[in-house]
Amino acid sequence: MTTKNNKVALITGGSRGIGAAIANRLAEDGMDIALTYRRDAAAAADVTAKIEATGRRALAIRCDSADPAAATDLVRQVLAEYDRIDVVVNNAGAYHVAPVEELGQELFDETVAVNVRAPFLIARAAAAHLPTGGRIINIGSNVAERVVFPGFSLYAMSKAALGGLTKGLARELGPRGITVNQIDPGPIDTDLNPADGPAAETVNGFTALGRYGNPGEIAATVSHLAGTDSSYTTGARLAVDGGFNI
Repeated sequence: MTTKNNKVALITGGSRGIGAAIANRLAEDGMDIALTYRRDAAAAADVTAKIEATGRRALAIRCDSADPAAATDLVRQVLAEYDRIDVVVNNAGAYHVAPVEELGQELFDETVAVNVRAPFLIARAAAAHLPTGGRIINIGSNVAERVVFPGFSLYAMSKAALGGLTKGLARELGPRGITVNQIDPGPIDTDLNPADGPAAETVNGFTALGRYGNPGEIAATVSHLAGTDSSYTTGARLAVDGGFNI
C-alpha cells in the first residue's frame, strides 16, 4: 500500500537495461519510482506496470537528457507527482565509440550534454529538495579508469568528468547529510552490449571473473548506496566491473 511518506527515487534512462533493473530494485526496496525514457514508451510502460504490480507507484517521463530545458524541468515534474524526492540516479547515457577522427562536433556535444551536463542540471535542481539522508548516485563506466580498446576517447572523457562532478557534489552536499557516489560498471549483459556478442570472449578476458555482469548486480549496489547502511559513504567511485580495472 502506498503512502505519502514513501521515499521517491528518480532514475534517468530507466526503461531498459541497467536503468530498468535499478527502477525495479528500488521499488522492491519500498520506494515509489519516477523514470525517464527517450523514445521507447512501450518499454517504459512495461517497467512501470511491473512496479505498480508490486504496490509501488511509478511514473514514466519522456525526457531527452541532451535538452537542458528538459533536464532542468525533470525534478519539477517528479515533485508535482509525488511532493518529494529522496534518491536521484543519473543513469541515462550517450555512447559513441569511433576513431577520434570520426568523432565530430555533434557527437561531442551530445555526449557531454547527456553524460555530464544533464547529471549536473538534475543534481542542481534536486539539491534544493533532497532531505537529510538524500542520495545522488551517478552511473559511470569502467573505461573512465582503463581504456583497453581504441575508439573510447570521447566516452571515457565524459565518464571521467562525471567522477569529478560526483566528488564535488559530495563535498558540497555532505554538510546537509546528502551523499553522492558513483558506480562504474564493467561489461554488463544488456541488449546494447550482449554477453554473447562478437567481442564477448575478448572482453571477458579483461575481467578477473571471466564473465559479463548482469544488470541486477549494478542495481544491488545502487540499492545499498540508496539505503541507510551507506550513510557514511560519499564521494566514492565503486567499481562493479568483475575486476576489469585491477
